[in-house]
Amino acid sequence: MGIQRFFPTLAITLSILFGNGNHVLSFDGGGSHQKQQPTLCQELIIPSGYPCSEYTTQTKDGFLLGLQRVSSSSSLRLGNRGERGPPVLLLHGLFMAGDAWFLNTPDQSLGFILADQGFDVWVGNVRGTRWSHGHISLSEKNKKFWDWSWQELALYDVAEMINYINSVTNSKIFVVGHSQGTIISFAAFTQPEIVEKVEAAALLSPISYLDHISAPLVLRMVKMHLDKMILSMGIHQLNFKSEWGANLLVSLCDTRLSCNNMLSSITGKNCCFNESRVEFYLEQEPHPSSTKNLNHLFQMIRKGTFSKYDYGQLKNMIEYGKFKPPKFDLSRIPESLPLWMAYGGNDALADIADFQHTLKELRSTPEVIYLENYGHVDFILSLQAKQDLYDPMISFFKSTGKFTSM
Repeated sequence: MGIQRFFPTLAITLSILFGNGNHVLSFDGGGSHQKQQPTLCQELIIPSGYPCSEYTTQTKDGFLLGLQRVSSSSSLRLGNRGERGPPVLLLHGLFMAGDAWFLNTPDQSLGFILADQGFDVWVGNVRGTRWSHGHISLSEKNKKFWDWSWQELALYDVAEMINYINSVTNSKIFVVGHSQGTIISFAAFTQPEIVEKVEAAALLSPISYLDHISAPLVLRMVKMHLDKMILSMGIHQLNFKSEWGANLLVSLCDTRLSCNNMLSSITGKNCCFNESRVEFYLEQEPHPSSTKNLNHLFQMIRKGTFSKYDYGQLKNMIEYGKFKPPKFDLSRIPESLPLWMAYGGNDALADIADFQHTLKELRSTPEVIYLENYGHVDFILSLQAKQDLYDPMISFFKSTGKFTSM
């Protein structure tokens, strides 16, 4: 993207970021009633013919997370007296939520495919997304509501989801993550009290290091310190879903820039997702996140670290008892935890060099699939993902022996 094109694109991006997003707020603060809106089950899953139930669980710091439990009528076999298969938790990426696993047809979407294969599918939605339910006392209009990064998503949200599913199913859990979902998985798995409840994990576009990222638009924003600029302006919520902002994105796709070109400048060239469904994808995505979360991700790019949030030396001493934030040590992930990973040659966010760095720090030797033509989004939206990714992933899960009775 040339410099002449970059600045108009940046201006549009900033306009969307700072636009009025009040129409997507679903929780007005502690003690108020949630606004009526369709649930994820009602919106995408039940209409496709799959049984789906909504659950809510509370993190230690008071956030109310939405979980959906999905099954397939055809997978509840009489031989098992209708019993569900092993639980699997799906963890979405940045600016996405649990709907990401159901955006294509049932034979192309991982959430449906896992249900058809007999898994007890649990769909995770981190704090701040539209399918979660706010906070026990904080309004979404309160800046403290957005005072978190992926560090809290790993140590509070993932921890609570896994604990809750374990308490309901009395079973260890398979975990699937994409993009940010892999960052928070890696960080969570370094914590013994979390990883002991995980059976195995499959990570799509796995990320723990970001210092070799090659996405042009992201690199320019990092160089401009856009994250720090937004924080200094007192903007704590990143919301791309204002009504006029969403319309602007759609109109942008139809005029000067194609959606695929803009997407490629962020994710790398995607080979295989259905461009004719972009308008439908935009009905669901993007979801809100916090400016602090973006700042933490940009810290990873600038510093080449996989560490807790860097507040600066003084506050680091207060928060962590040391000048530098502690790292998440990948060697603490148990060698006994089965890992399966898939990465792509065109992925501008999960770079091959960074992926190799991750592998070197792990004690185990994961099963790995490399798809040369896949970009970052292909791993959840490719029309060929079932044969390229999901069938091998399911074979990996079944190889753990959890399906001996299925």
